[in-house]
Amino acid sequence: MNKKTSFPKRFLWGASTAAHQVEGGNHNQWSVWELENAKTLAAQAEYQVQDFPAWDRVQPDAKNPDNYVSGKATDHYRRYKEDFDLLEQMNMNAYRFSIEWSRVEPQEGVWDPEQIAHYKRYLAELRQRGIEPIVTLMHFTLPVWFADKGGWERRGNIKYFIRFVEKIMSELGNNVRYIITINEPEVYGFCSYKIHEWPPAKRNTLLAMKVIYHQTVAHRRAAKTLKRINPRFKIGIAKNSVFMYPGDDSWVSRISARVAQFLQDDLWLTRVAKSSDFMGLNYYMSQRIIGHRIHNPENTPRSELDWLIAPGDIEHVLERWHKKYKLPIMITENGIADGEDEYRKEWIKETLEAMQRAISHGVRLIGYMHWSLTDNFEWAYGKWPRFGLARVDYKTGARQLRPSAVWFGKVIKKLRKS
Repeated sequence: MNKKTSFPKRFLWGASTAAHQVEGGNHNQWSVWELENAKTLAAQAEYQVQDFPAWDRVQPDAKNPDNYVSGKATDHYRRYKEDFDLLEQMNMNAYRFSIEWSRVEPQEGVWDPEQIAHYKRYLAELRQRGIEPIVTLMHFTLPVWFADKGGWERRGNIKYFIRFVEKIMSELGNNVRYIITINEPEVYGFCSYKIHEWPPAKRNTLLAMKVIYHQTVAHRRAAKTLKRINPRFKIGIAKNSVFMYPGDDSWVSRISARVAQFLQDDLWLTRVAKSSDFMGLNYYMSQRIIGHRIHNPENTPRSELDWLIAPGDIEHVLERWHKKYKLPIMITENGIADGEDEYRKEWIKETLEAMQRAISHGVRLIGYMHWSLTDNFEWAYGKWPRFGLARVDYKTGARQLRPSAVWFGKVIKKLRKS
């Protein structure tokens, strides 16, 4: 790393999780869908995943229907203090997590005071440890009653989300500064309504666009509501970005890459930037475009999910977002599925170097949240992809920091002192 380029003194170093992926015991549209589709997903695994690099190692889990049922997940709901210990062991001062709407409002208009009290204790514990909470209000999962009303398909349903936002942040706001309204609206719309891999598993491009658009409207309305509750809230949206680059000098490749990047980022970010105090960047991969097709290099390292490993390309996304939107940026997710911990250390190292280069070029970078703190339930793939800085034994629930995480903790300690 370039020691001459230092990170800001109040830089946020942390990790991310999402409620449904770690808490366990949730009842929402996802948990219902899992039970209905677990056997199908297991039966399709060999066809879907057999070409992935980790197939030989993960196939027993991938072919097991239990893999696709979140169940108790990592039992984070009960064991969150253990997980906060991991944050402290890595010298982290921030943590991004989501509040599960279906817990707080399990039935329409019915609030659960015990669950609200749980999240109050959760936030108080973070504050007591000197860890900055970064709250996500919507991370893919919906209450069953909201999904039954059509979820994000209907613009008229946005009012229910705003009601939840107002209720929960009026209750919890004293311990919160950073709020992410919605996580990756375009990923939710694409996976749920375009390629039908997530609930409600529809294939309708127009409906996918409507669902994404309604979430951007919800972000703007939520931002106004949150500012009324507390003008000091720092509000953003977490947006996944894949860096698109031309694989040759042809005008077709160059134009295709620009158009693809616009569709990837700007089509949606332009709708939310003005109502945001910062932008949340989720970065996992790049895509090389030759002509008008994605044509990634062959014989290059890939993650367990067969994603091209190109951590340094985050620099280009950071600089592009900074130039276009002129807002502070928080990296809200960044990591690699790597159960053997073969590539994670190098991934983090190259990412940190790219962040330093971006800062030296004027990017206002305020934080880095690694995905994820622990192994977790990775949506339609289930439990076999391993993103965690800490390994989780799903039989015993035991957590153990991977060697890359121990190294990362030492790096954070040095960077926080510099």
